[in-house]
Amino acid sequence: MQAPPSKRGVAVVTGGSAGLGRAVVRVLADSGWDVAVLARGHDGLAGAVRDVAAAGRRAVGIVCDVSEHEQVEAAADRVEDVLGPVEVWVNDAMTSVFAPFLDTAPEDFERATRVTYLGFVNGTRAALRRMVPRDRGQVVQIGSALAFRGIPLQAAYCGSKHAMVGFTESVITELLHRGSSVHVSMVHMPGMNTTQFGWVRTTLPKHPQPVAPIYQPEACAAVVGSVVDHPRRNTWVGESTVGTILGNRTIAPLLDRYLARTGVSGQQTGQDASTMVGENLWEPVPGDHGAHGEFDDRSWGTSPQIFALRNRRVLTGVAAGAAALAVGLLARGARR
Repeated sequence: MQAPPSKRGVAVVTGGSAGLGRAVVRVLADSGWDVAVLARGHDGLAGAVRDVAAAGRRAVGIVCDVSEHEQVEAAADRVEDVLGPVEVWVNDAMTSVFAPFLDTAPEDFERATRVTYLGFVNGTRAALRRMVPRDRGQVVQIGSALAFRGIPLQAAYCGSKHAMVGFTESVITELLHRGSSVHVSMVHMPGMNTTQFGWVRTTLPKHPQPVAPIYQPEACAAVVGSVVDHPRRNTWVGESTVGTILGNRTIAPLLDRYLARTGVSGQQTGQDASTMVGENLWEPVPGDHGAHGEFDDRSWGTSPQIFALRNRRVLTGVAAGAAALAVGLLARGARR
């Protein structure tokens, strides 16, 4: 028997069949949301739907290429027909090319941009068309430290994430102008142990890898869940993301030179590129690949910064209590 409608409502996750998106699907389902998953691969969609059902929630998996706005609109209609009004929409779908810019075919660069940038535009449009008239809901954009700092070999991805930030800031100001109660949040991620490094298109001789330190997707997905519960405009996940964004604001020319020296070799393993599972730039890779990539032995399951993000209210209360105690002790000392 199918689970009854969730008291929390309906959430949509694009790119929810694998990697971080798959981990976000699980976090939302475990938190009581009914979840619609939009992705291209049948196998991964089926696996994500099973994950939601295992948490006792309703699910629908929809084959959708987010670069095509007609498909995204049709998917949003189906979600609301099957599950009900969308309250949360998480834009996560992405694809990329690992290659020097001059070695990247124009059609591949455009494809990566259409999915990673215009996919967010299309998802945001579909969500807001439904949320704004109801004056409620939240859009969560999965960003990256690379939305603020470009690195070698990922010009298409970095450009798309930079564009997403500018686009989202414009949308936020328009919603404020309308006096809308709809929230839009950006959650910027570090390098993660996800499936993308096994199936990204590459011209490199060696197997791609994330820039260290590498975080497990579940740790980052938990922060997304926290932002869904407590909307905020910007969240930086992981010590490396904080360092990258702040560093780029202060020492960008030095980072240019550092990345020129380390950024190419640092994004390749010692394995040959032929050991990758395939390419998902134009078509999904068959099979259900879950959330994790190949770097479990080097990935952080949590960190002090992520713990602090997930426990902001508790830590704020502790800090306030400590401050009050300090003030009280100082006043007591002054009276003596």
